[in-house]
Amino acid sequence: MDTQPELFAQHYAEAGLVEKSVACWGKAGHRSAARSAMAEAAAQFQKGLDQLALLPETPDRQRQELEFCSALGAVLQAVRGSAAPEAGLAFARARRLWEQLGSPSEFLRIPYGQSVFHMNRGELDLALRLDEGLLRLSRQRNDSGGLVLGHLSSGRTLFFAGRFVLSRSHLEEVLPLYDSSSHAVLVQQASLHPQVVSQAVLGNVLFCLGYPCLALVQSGAAVTEAGRLAHPPSLALSLAIGARVLSLVGDNAAFGEWVDRLVAVTTAQGFAHWGAQGTIYRGWAKVKNGEVAEGMSLLRSGSTAYLTTGAQGNMPYHIALLAAACETTGRVEEGLTLLDDALQIVERTGERWLLAELHRHKGQLMLQQGHTKAAEELYRKALSIAAEQEAKMWQLRAAVSLARLRRDQGRRTEAHHLLAPVYGWFTEGFDTPDLKEAEALLDELGGA
Repeated sequence: MDTQPELFAQHYAEAGLVEKSVACWGKAGHRSAARSAMAEAAAQFQKGLDQLALLPETPDRQRQELEFCSALGAVLQAVRGSAAPEAGLAFARARRLWEQLGSPSEFLRIPYGQSVFHMNRGELDLALRLDEGLLRLSRQRNDSGGLVLGHLSSGRTLFFAGRFVLSRSHLEEVLPLYDSSSHAVLVQQASLHPQVVSQAVLGNVLFCLGYPCLALVQSGAAVTEAGRLAHPPSLALSLAIGARVLSLVGDNAAFGEWVDRLVAVTTAQGFAHWGAQGTIYRGWAKVKNGEVAEGMSLLRSGSTAYLTTGAQGNMPYHIALLAAACETTGRVEEGLTLLDDALQIVERTGERWLLAELHRHKGQLMLQQGHTKAAEELYRKALSIAAEQEAKMWQLRAAVSLARLRRDQGRRTEAHHLLAPVYGWFTEGFDTPDLKEAEALLDELGGA
């Protein structure tokens, strides 16, 4: 019974002992999920639901169905993808049952799972409302586990929305709140370790806010902790999010290593969502290594696979990588078309974390076509967005681009006055490409 509950579940089903079959399928599903056999777990939870459908509608059956639907949604998000339609259906059914039963606290993973689903589908407003509801209910009940999930989900959604300061605040709430012993059940409920997810997302947030070294520390800590825990879904997520930080920082060697690890774990586990990201990042690694044609092919095929999972979140970034690859081959017009596509997605979804950089990159391509005035307007827009978001790294990049344009126009004093205060804000990361480039430009401009 302990080692092969699925065998007993099948026998009980054949004998018409439905309640016992359901109990064994539940045990089998949780056992598979605990060893990260997510595809097996999904099949077992579904079989339990099929058996439950044979029983009369009672509050006890509803609670069992609630348990199975919420567990199924969580494992489907791991194996099929956070935005997989079947995961959304499982959580939607669980939500109806949860509300019918008075919203029991042990199922706060349901609004959390729904928020993850809608966030990854690019429905950020809906995700934020779910996050707010989860936090409100958790505070009312003084439920520490719900607060962990609520702050984690809020921080992640707010990052995508480009609200970096508030995102950081929520994510930093998770780390002291989370206790590995008292909150162990959250790993089972969310199929991910909250501490790992929080550190991984925090790495992205800190980079945008202008702390590249702290960003790398958090990203590295997330990957290390996921490896120590030997939890494949958490490892895949931390590598995927951490690789994005490395690509933004410009550490190409470490980026390539993490991408190789990401591809290995997602291939072994069959994780569709993170596997598609691995293909995209492998393509970008090849572009950076000079294998542009093969890299662009992987960028395109990875993006297609990613969209197939139902995901829309991160697509502006994936498209921006392809636009940058086009730029390296002189295909400026194609790059501009791609960036316009990315900006349309931002407009539709509200995923604004990369918005300033998309405008700056578009300005860079417009300048290559000789459209100086349009480029300047785009650089100024990028600066304005970055300042509004307090995104110091995006502000620095936009200031460098505009200062370089000013220099080329013979307006060296204006260029220096523009860039110097932005660069002067930074307290770390002076060996990163972004700050080295800014320092070199300031040295060239001198005290002009």
